[in-house]
Amino acid sequence: MSGSIKHFTEAEKLKALSRMEAGENVTRLAQEMGVRRRLLYAWRDIMRRRGSLSAGRRGRPRKGERAAGGAGGSGRGVCAGVSGSAALQQAHQRIAELERKVGQQELELDFLQQALRRVRATPAPSAAPGGTGSTGSSGT
Repeated sequence: MSGSIKHFTEAEKLKALSRMEAGENVTRLAQEMGVRRRLLYAWRDIMRRRGSLSAGRRGRPRKGERAAGGAGGSGRGVCAGVSGSAALQQAHQRIAELERKVGQQELELDFLQQALRRVRATPAPSAAPGGTGSTGSSGT
């Protein structure tokens, strides 16, 4: 890492992010670009928050910006990298998908509960004399 500050175009940053997303080793990528790994992850986080890497406001984030950016979260939201009505549409699709999954799980749960009731209601074979216990081996 040299002492001079390197400036990258948005296209260069996006190319690096796509290489990261493809699973390329981040340490090697950072060495190749002459930056710290932390910067690559910072670009990724900016991309997820804003949807672009275009030059934004420089300096310290405004009050509330840091909290709204989801610094405490995983950073993997439904709408990462998407903005406006597209994000809303994507969120509605995700909600519908999750509701379908919940409905399917309710059906499966009902089926399994009915099967369990039937198994519990079936009388166990009696071991008492004259009862219908298990039969002996047919080989002897």
